Amino acid sequence: MPRTMFLASVLLCAALSLTASGQDAATTGDATPASPASTGDAVERGLVWLASQQDEDGAFGGLSHYGRHVGVTGLVGLAFLSHGDTPGRGRYGGVIDGCIAFIVSNRSESGLLAAETSHGPMYGHGFATLFLAEVYGMTNRNDVRETLRKAVRLIATTQNEEGGWRYQPVRDDADVSVTVCQIMALRAARNVGLHVEKSIIDRAIEYVRNSQNPDGGFRYMSTSGTSAFARSAAGVAALQYAGVYHGDAVSKGIEYCMKFVPPSEQSVGHYFYGHYYASQAVFLAGEKYWDRWWPGVRDELLGKQADEGYWRGQAGQEYGTAMALIVLQMPNRLLPIFQK
Repeated sequence: MPRTMFLASVLLCAALSLTASGQDAATTGDATPASPASTGDAVERGLVWLASQQDEDGAFGGLSHYGRHVGVTGLVGLAFLSHGDTPGRGRYGGVIDGCIAFIVSNRSESGLLAAETSHGPMYGHGFATLFLAEVYGMTNRNDVRETLRKAVRLIATTQNEEGGWRYQPVRDDADVSVTVCQIMALRAARNVGLHVEKSIIDRAIEYVRNSQNPDGGFRYMSTSGTSAFARSAAGVAALQYAGVYHGDAVSKGIEYCMKFVPPSEQSVGHYFYGHYYASQAVFLAGEKYWDRWWPGVRDELLGKQADEGYWRGQAGQEYGTAMALIVLQMPNRLLPIFQK
């Protein structure tokens, strides 16, 4: 079915569903907390809209200024895996298959995963590698195994002397934001049996620790800088996925992030990126924090959803929608990387 016809039918179904079930508090501005039904409706509309945006070769990201992107495609794949679909199985199994095909088709001999954009390719590489690690074992494709193996090797060989990574696949400088993407990819790869040297993880932990400020937040680079929500959430999540679940660095980092429990009056830059990591970090920190965090971020996300079903993110609608769906489906705990 052509994309325009598909989307039109989707919107009609969503409209009929909302009419039958009554108005949603999140869309009317009512202060009543979101119900499981309203959250489910939002997820459903988001998934349907997102599926309708996939290009014929499986790519996502064409609605952003970055162009068709392996990182955005990987995040979209994670959103559908979070729903319980797997390659070739489930309602959106075909969408996941397309994501795999696009990422694998954009591998290079060096192991780098990158498509039409050269802007900060290690961001996209990290998210795409994470996705491939999550589907590894669900598919018997040899090209998936080899693509993942080379992608992990590239991450290992481009770690800089400080222990981190930055935009380009070279051993130059590093920042917390890119580093956490690589740590998550390495953790997922280790989970499925790929070998990752312990020294690589140890050096990454040291780099992240050295990037923390006295207030518990994290600076962008280890040398100097102020704390901010998104990179602080990423910093805490990086420590947790590297195996550091307790201690002052994690507890102080969590307390810093809790200052931004929605609805927070403090400015939140890189909104979806920040909440993607914060929700993971807070969940892993335990119910004491999760019970305070989850209702606020859930209700805020429901209020930000467009009538068509998407969320508008800094890197485009497909990116924002994928990130929002991953967060909203996080309580399902269906992704192996999000398990405690």
